Amino acid sequence: MGWAGGLYLLATGVVSLRIIPASGIAPKSLSGKLLSAGAAVLAGAGFAVILMHSDLLFGVIAALGLGVAGVLELACGLQQRGRHVLARDWIASGAIGIGTAALLPFFINLGAHALLGVAGGGAIISGVLWVLSGLTLRHDARDGAGKP
Repeated sequence: MGWAGGLYLLATGVVSLRIIPASGIAPKSLSGKLLSAGAAVLAGAGFAVILMHSDLLFGVIAALGLGVAGVLELACGLQQRGRHVLARDWIASGAIGIGTAALLPFFINLGAHALLGVAGGGAIISGVLWVLSGLTLRHDARDGAGKP
């Protein structure tokens, strides 16, 4: 559980850090700092979970990491609403992260499979959201590029 959940959190945090400049957000702006902080918290939580193997530690640390990252992503989405094309996706993704973080502590007593199921469920929902977002952006960009 520590390896699987920790690698998921670590990879999500590292990838999130790397794609901030690609999203058109300046790293020095408030939105860039919020997203960077959230990604760094996720990566740190993932690293901690890899090192410490316990149901209680996974539930608490993953919930804190996902919760803090979700709140920061939600704040960035609300701040950029109407100004950035990804703002709605950050709001939805932040809400998913907060929801996953809120559910994790209730499943600590059920063991590793339940904790990974909750974290994996949040990951699947977020993944589907981001894939649909990427396809929508690609489709909209293609339509806009052909118009004079």
